[in-house]
Amino acid sequence: MPNQPSAPVNPVLLAVVGGAHGIKGECRVRSLTEDPTALGAYGPLFDASGNRYTVKSARPQKNVVVVRFAEVQDRNHAERINGRELFVDRSVLPEPEDDDEFYLGDLVGLAVQTIAGEPVGKIVAFHDFGAGDIVEIQQPGGPTVMIPFSAAAVPELDVDAGVMIVDPVAAGLVETEDDDAPGPEEAEPSGGS
Repeated sequence: MPNQPSAPVNPVLLAVVGGAHGIKGECRVRSLTEDPTALGAYGPLFDASGNRYTVKSARPQKNVVVVRFAEVQDRNHAERINGRELFVDRSVLPEPEDDDEFYLGDLVGLAVQTIAGEPVGKIVAFHDFGAGDIVEIQQPGGPTVMIPFSAAAVPELDVDAGVMIVDPVAAGLVETEDDDAPGPEEAEPSGGS
């Protein structure tokens, strides 16, 4: 029997199941691959419990991909896996061809500093809640903070040196004078008699 891929040891999120499509077990899937229809190009996908999902077909539809998984036989099963995150092992992904390309998962563990060189913490995770990537940073001896992974908030990234540089104002890590100014509902009424 050929060596079958198993659940990822170093998982990389490739897709999130968004629900059933039709009655034959197809699923709407948010693909995180560069080519959304290439979701199955890296072999079977796995959920956090180690369940395998083999892509039989994938076709684009609006902002999702409609996928038929070999293991999902009907609409009821497709509905049960709604919201399921699907992963592959990092080892099956191609290495970036350009020095400016990277996988977000490869940045986990990097040190984080401000543009002034002050330590902020280290990267512990990346999240995508639908409005762009968010970096979660573990502060030394404190709670985690989340900042946008944008050019304004993260002006420099040196993977070779193992550091991500953040602008604390753009990242929302410090309060600015505007944060302290009263809003319209907080302004005191102007004089009267």
